[in-house]
Amino acid sequence: MHKNDERPRHRLGARLAASGLGVAALLAACSAPESTQQERDALARSLIEQKKTTSDGTSTATTSDGYKVDLAKRISQVNFTQVYVERPQALLRSVIVIKYVVDGEGRLVASEILRSNRDKAAETSAMGSLKNAAPFPKPPPALLRNGRIELSESWLFNNDGRFQLRSVALAQMGE
Repeated sequence: MHKNDERPRHRLGARLAASGLGVAALLAACSAPESTQQERDALARSLIEQKKTTSDGTSTATTSDGYKVDLAKRISQVNFTQVYVERPQALLRSVIVIKYVVDGEGRLVASEILRSNRDKAAETSAMGSLKNAAPFPKPPPALLRNGRIELSESWLFNNDGRFQLRSVALAQMGE
């Protein structure tokens, strides 16, 4: 046999070995026991940190991204029973992007869906979780434009209807 004829077989063998490892990992993941809702809720409570604010309730964030993370933590904390605390599945059920405006006092003054796959239940859940979490910590004055700050956030929904917010989400499976 010619030396060049061995190369394709070697590559094929390596690919089969790698795919075998992938299948083994997939089977191991599938056989892992499912966590209970109670365990997931307890984990959600322990993972979602309290936002840091000054004595008057103003966020200590120094950037709009930092303030957005504070709000994502608040939304997750208030709606912890709806939050998925493990890694999101590779193919999400729905991604809802909402643009919202917070005034200088931390009040939600406007919100609108920018992106949706027309999953009405996910849209309702995302908007409801945003509204339930208001009022928010006051934005730092340096971040305000005309007395307001405009932000957008993505709600990442798993098949079971629970979500993570992209600003504080774990990496999706398969990433």
